[in-house]
Amino acid sequence: MTYHPLILADSGFLFAYYSARDKHHQQVRSFFESCTSKLVTTPICIAEVVWLLSSDWRTQNEFLLDVAKGLYECEQLLPQDFSRIAELNATYFDLPGDFADLSLIVISERLDIAAIATLDSDFDVYRRYRKKPFERVFLPE
Repeated sequence: MTYHPLILADSGFLFAYYSARDKHHQQVRSFFESCTSKLVTTPICIAEVVWLLSSDWRTQNEFLLDVAKGLYECEQLLPQDFSRIAELNATYFDLPGDFADLSLIVISERLDIAAIATLDSDFDVYRRYRKKPFERVFLPE
């Protein structure tokens, strides 16, 4: 794997790390154990992970405390990001894309981060800057 100083972290990927019941849990844990990159996510992804973990408040709190400790860099959305999200929403209307995915695309463009840790195959379709593909750094077996 090529080293990337910054890697975007998608909701499903983060959920798999915290949920021992997820089928990708062990693979994602192995990735985390060897990853030396800074993982970047958005408040929307954090909210989605907390919602996905809603059946276990202890695990929710473990995740939230990891965010508080800076284990993940939480990049805030700026007012202009919402215009780009609306544009992306129109572009990808035929995908089951969601606000969390679109927020990661916007952050990838603003911070110029191509690398993404995701379980979501939609990131094979999404394009940065309207043309450039994402570089998936985690591909489940």
